[in-house]
Amino acid sequence: MIHLVPLVDWSRDPSQPYAPASLAEEGFVHCAGDESVALAVANAFYRGAPRPLLALVIDADALRSDVVLEAAHPAPPEGVSTDVLFPHVFGPVDRDAVTSVLRVVWDEDDRAVSLEPHEA
Repeated sequence: MIHLVPLVDWSRDPSQPYAPASLAEEGFVHCAGDESVALAVANAFYRGAPRPLLALVIDADALRSDVVLEAAHPAPPEGVSTDVLFPHVFGPVDRDAVTSVLRVVWDEDDRAVSLEPHEA
């Protein structure tokens, strides 16, 4: 599963599990099930986010927090079918559960088009 996060937020406190604002506000960490859904989410919700925008690839089995697949509310982003379920992490993301860190690549029209390895 994939979680989108600006580099500035991911780097904030590397000695602690990652806990975005959505965890406090909504009770879970938003994730996407695959790259195509993550790119649709980036285009729908992250165009104005600080860059670089990262994509954390998370091993759900390595998390201490529960993961629940849920429907998008109120609707999925454009291009994503209404039957797609989104992984929601009900607790912080353990940094050792992050198997890779990718960056979102944007085209000349400011559309997220791919994920590539992030050079730290």
